[in-house]
Amino acid sequence: MAGTNLAYAAEQSKSTAGKIVDKFQEELIAVMKDGKKLGYSGRYDKLKDAVTNSHDLPKIARIVVGKEWEKLTETQQAQLVDVFSRLSIASYAHNFKDYSGESFTFDNEEETTRGGLVIHTHLTIPDDKPVKFDYMLKEKGDSWRIINIIANGVSDLALKRSEYTTILQREGFDALIAKINEKIDNYSKQ
Repeated sequence: MAGTNLAYAAEQSKSTAGKIVDKFQEELIAVMKDGKKLGYSGRYDKLKDAVTNSHDLPKIARIVVGKEWEKLTETQQAQLVDVFSRLSIASYAHNFKDYSGESFTFDNEEETTRGGLVIHTHLTIPDDKPVKFDYMLKEKGDSWRIINIIANGVSDLALKRSEYTTILQREGFDALIAKINEKIDNYSKQ
């Protein structure tokens, strides 16, 4: 009987992870539908809570800079989490700006060897190839949070990690913050 309860608890937990991804995708589509009317800053404002409530932004920021995280002061860590959070929201506001009938579809989910989950979905784009999205989630407290998104096999986290650790090692913390702020600024102008 205890095994049944554990299996049921695991299923309930998984469905919570799926709901996190579903809600995030619904909010993305809603913003896309009003994208032109909202403009960049309106999309940013609407997506701020959606991203913050579905992503583990502090964990993502730590992963992105890898071992360099330990070398940063607490103030630098907090500054990096802040600027990285703003970059994440800005990236969505920039990339999901209009709607032409796109829709997300849940494919399946699987457990990872480290106790996480991967939610497999795809974005159907009219008159184009679908984009496969794999959301990697980890439990945080009593909920699940997205820690990485792989689009068509390309990990956003891996790309950023490679770029950001190089900047940190070669140019230092201030240069990294400046580079991220420059990206946010560029997103807001396009």
